[in-house]
Amino acid sequence: MFKRTKRWIKNAYSGSIKTKLISLYTLMVIIVFIVIVLVFYFINVSLKSINNVYSSNIITGELSTAIQNIQYNLYGYLNTRNAESLENYYRYEDEYRNMLGNLNDKNMDDEIFMLQKNIRGMSETYLKLSEMTIQEKRGRNVEKYKDYYEKSTEIYNYIKEYISLLNESQFEENSSNYMVLLGSLKLSEFVSVVIIALICILSMTVLLLFVRNIINPLVSLARTADEIASGNLEAELKDSELTDEVGIVTNAFNTMVRSLRHYVDQVKKRMEEERKLKEQQLLMENHLKDARLKYLQAQINPHFLFNCLNAGAQLAMLEDAERTSVFVQKMADFFRYNVKKMQDDATLEEEIEVVDNYIYIINVRYDGEIHYEKHIGIEDIRIRVPSMILQPIVENALNHGVRNNEGEKRIALYIVDNDDDIIIQVQDNGEGMEREKVQEIMENIKNEEQSDSDSTGIGLENVNKRLELYYKKENLFKIDSDGAMCGTTATIIIPKEEEVF
Repeated sequence: MFKRTKRWIKNAYSGSIKTKLISLYTLMVIIVFIVIVLVFYFINVSLKSINNVYSSNIITGELSTAIQNIQYNLYGYLNTRNAESLENYYRYEDEYRNMLGNLNDKNMDDEIFMLQKNIRGMSETYLKLSEMTIQEKRGRNVEKYKDYYEKSTEIYNYIKEYISLLNESQFEENSSNYMVLLGSLKLSEFVSVVIIALICILSMTVLLLFVRNIINPLVSLARTADEIASGNLEAELKDSELTDEVGIVTNAFNTMVRSLRHYVDQVKKRMEEERKLKEQQLLMENHLKDARLKYLQAQINPHFLFNCLNAGAQLAMLEDAERTSVFVQKMADFFRYNVKKMQDDATLEEEIEVVDNYIYIINVRYDGEIHYEKHIGIEDIRIRVPSMILQPIVENALNHGVRNNEGEKRIALYIVDNDDDIIIQVQDNGEGMEREKVQEIMENIKNEEQSDSDSTGIGLENVNKRLELYYKKENLFKIDSDGAMCGTTATIIIPKEEEVF
């Protein structure tokens, strides 16, 4: 019971102030309603008891009236032999017998119950003699019906006397009960007033506790705010366990104070670091000049590199080294395209050409082991696309797909028309991967997490991001694989409505 009460009090203090007010008001209304109902109930019971105090006297009076009616109609029938008197006699006799059924018929140590028993016994004898009187009257036996009538009249008088005694005894007892009930009613009124007064006191006490629960944290909050305003950042309130607005404000204030203290510490730390940096600045100036000089000396002009590669190709041709000449020329073309197109778009034809150059260069390294196929299923390959989107995918297929194949190393490029889009696929027969690995790679690509860079320095996340920026759409790049050793397919979707010519 104690734990249940404690849990209820805890729940009452949780929630917003609005919820608390509604709960408090509802609780007070319920308590007052229950008390009022109980008071009215006890008063109503007392009033009913008072109203029923003299009911036994009323029943006794009705019993006396009923036997009088029987005696009256018996006398009328004997004098006039009136059928109406006989009918009334039997009707009152039935009523009287029903009343007798409610009287006591056992021996008990109570005066009233003994009177009821005697009345019931004499009434049975009286009704029997009355019936015999009527029967003798019908048989015209004058002597007998007169004898029976006299006996029944004598018993009738005894019954009337006993009924009168019963009525007096019941009146005395009922008067005593009436006084007791009247005292109980007055006591109930007094108790009701006391209970209502206690409820008022309890309501005021709960209200004061509720108001104090709101005011005290606000006072503490104002006092702490004054301390912080005066420069004492170490002042802090105890975290509130309340979930109302006051608790939320208190906890938010503590969070703000901690954040401010952390910010001040960070500012002090940063100022200390800046001081140390300024001390080192003079020492670094000479080293910085030397570093700049070495940096300028180490820079290589890309055009100078391309000219050197072209010169090497011409020299190889003059010396009849045709394959070396072609290799050097394609290297020059590849790097020239890489530098020229990195920040621009290009045609799909140029992208296919750079893939051809890359495959040629790689096959020189791998001694022709890379079997490259391309299947162009569209007529116009001059459509504009972001530059350097095919070569990184082909290079990824080489490095992570077919490089470790012991057998054939095959890479295929497919370009097909698919109604609203142009589909570009790069397929390899390499190691492949499970579905979970494919999902992980696609998640990394979408999150722009840096993958292993290729020789061109362009990762798949770079390709995906540039496609999204170029076409202003998502999900234009995906990777599929049917499992280990089943190869991998990388797909690029080029929307036709976004083509740039």
